[in-house]
Amino acid sequence: MSQAAIELQDVEYTGKFSLSIWRKLFAYAWPYRRQVVGLFSGALTLGGLEALFPLVTRSVVNEAVAHGAQARLWVCALIYVAFTLLFGITVMAFIRLAGWISSTVSHDLRRRGFEHLQELSFSFYDRRPAGWLVARLTGDCDRLSNIIAWGVLMDVVWSSCNVIGTSTVMLSLNWRLGLWVLVIVPGLVLAGAYFQPRILKLSRAIRKQNSAITGAYNECIAGVRTTKTLVREEHNLREFQAKTGQMYGDSVRNAVLSSLFFPLMLTVGSIGQALALWHGGRMVLATGENPHPDVGTMVAFINCAGSLIWPIWELARVMADLQNAQAAAERVLGLIETEPQVKDTPEALAAMAAVRAHGGPAAGEALDGGPRDIQHVEFRHVNFHYVEGQSVLEDFNLTVGGGQTIALVGPTGGGKSTIVNLLGRFYEPTGGEILINGRDYRQRSLLWLQSSLGIVLQQPHLFSGTIRQNIRYGRLEATDEEVETAARLVCAHEFILKQDKGYDTEVGEGGVKLSTGQKQLVAFARAVLADPQIFIMDEATSSVDTETEQHIQRGLAAVLTGRISFIIAHRLSTIRKADRILVIEGGRIVEQGRHRELIALHGQYYDLYTNQFTEERTSEVLARHAPPAAAKAAPAQ
Repeated sequence: MSQAAIELQDVEYTGKFSLSIWRKLFAYAWPYRRQVVGLFSGALTLGGLEALFPLVTRSVVNEAVAHGAQARLWVCALIYVAFTLLFGITVMAFIRLAGWISSTVSHDLRRRGFEHLQELSFSFYDRRPAGWLVARLTGDCDRLSNIIAWGVLMDVVWSSCNVIGTSTVMLSLNWRLGLWVLVIVPGLVLAGAYFQPRILKLSRAIRKQNSAITGAYNECIAGVRTTKTLVREEHNLREFQAKTGQMYGDSVRNAVLSSLFFPLMLTVGSIGQALALWHGGRMVLATGENPHPDVGTMVAFINCAGSLIWPIWELARVMADLQNAQAAAERVLGLIETEPQVKDTPEALAAMAAVRAHGGPAAGEALDGGPRDIQHVEFRHVNFHYVEGQSVLEDFNLTVGGGQTIALVGPTGGGKSTIVNLLGRFYEPTGGEILINGRDYRQRSLLWLQSSLGIVLQQPHLFSGTIRQNIRYGRLEATDEEVETAARLVCAHEFILKQDKGYDTEVGEGGVKLSTGQKQLVAFARAVLADPQIFIMDEATSSVDTETEQHIQRGLAAVLTGRISFIIAHRLSTIRKADRILVIEGGRIVEQGRHRELIALHGQYYDLYTNQFTEERTSEVLARHAPPAAAKAAPAQ
């Protein structure tokens, strides 16, 4: 998908910092509230201890000033050791808890995202590349889980407690000096108000561009063979550089803003420390001013003023990180909260709940209480469009009885694949209705319908694993004997046995270790093993040779008996025995009938069939009369 297409479909997020988004995210940490409370308590303890350390220093200094060599410092030393031990134990505990929460929340976000991806409709995937989705479930999820555990639950709580505790200590020691330090707070607020919205805007742009780049990586890897055969490397590199160049520019601007933001916060904090030192020094030197701070108090106050900078800096850093992470949060939650366009209706959900309440479906019933078996299917005045105003099907009507085989032929883009996609409810009609056993299929369970389908596509997809695992993919409880029976039925058994490990041969990612024809045979066996009520073949034999196709047809004759089947075929010789052949053009049926009937009409089907037959015969004659050298060279081409 092009960059323009990605930008067209990506959601634009322009809102300000949103507490509602973070509340939704923190809901993923709520199941682990015991650990969250432990982490929260540890951060509070740390913040409080760091605020109390200056008081220990004050006691040491005052004791030394008052009693000199006879000062009893061992009491202060014991308190300091106790504080240090408690500090170390607390640090160890909250680091462990923060790591656990981060890993667990990241796991839950990924699992929920993956679960939801499987619920979304085909239309969602039509408009978003795989890389766009991968970026959501990898980098974005990690970023969010880290900011929740380490940023908010630890740093924010620790920093806030430290600031509050240190401020309280300073005000209790000398409220005048305390106010001199706290006067910097408005400056910190103004700095945050200026920088944070700008950082957030750039962060959103960076996350969006990162998704586009991940999508480009995915397309490049998936299409590397096409790229090399067409020598597109340099052009692809220029396109990729354009994408990364935009991200580079925004990343640099974001880094510049961040590099200004943090030092500015430190500078403002240092100004408060300098003011405290200046005014405190004046108070110590001005003997007439009463009361004035003692030496120990002044040393403790200096420590407080210095230590106050770091928690303020941490708060500023975390707030900036929250602004950055909100872009990721909006995208992850946007994915998880995307409503599937095709889903079970309230009526179907209520029916399934009623069946479960009664202990499950009875014999012959589906999980929604309706009849399990599909007797007939009807398209009644069906209209459909992918894009508003661009109709694909118009007033389409078709009735198919049990055991019938329907063949769909016609020009590319006529609506053949759309018909079977609507039948499988991967999309739903934009007008009219599709009836199964006389009932609108939107009133039935989506799981029941789609588990009744067996589909073989023109470009089959195999999953990483063995041949046996791929055949068993749609019916995990099938025995090895049933797997091999399905493979024999579609003429896949012989080629499988020739592999190094037979049925236990690894197919590689996407089946890359098998030829396209071999992948097609495995996909056929997979569909046959699933024992579907409706069998759909969409250009399914286009990748196998004529002889193998004839074997498959003979094997499938038994498979299709008693089942409703739809066959979309380019080779018209494979559909001559269909119960009905529909010629689809412009989303309408322009001709229908059996093979002999349509040939007798001398219409579009007759033209398609005779033209294809002539081309095949011509190719056979040329092959028989080709010189030996040419005949040898032909397969290599």
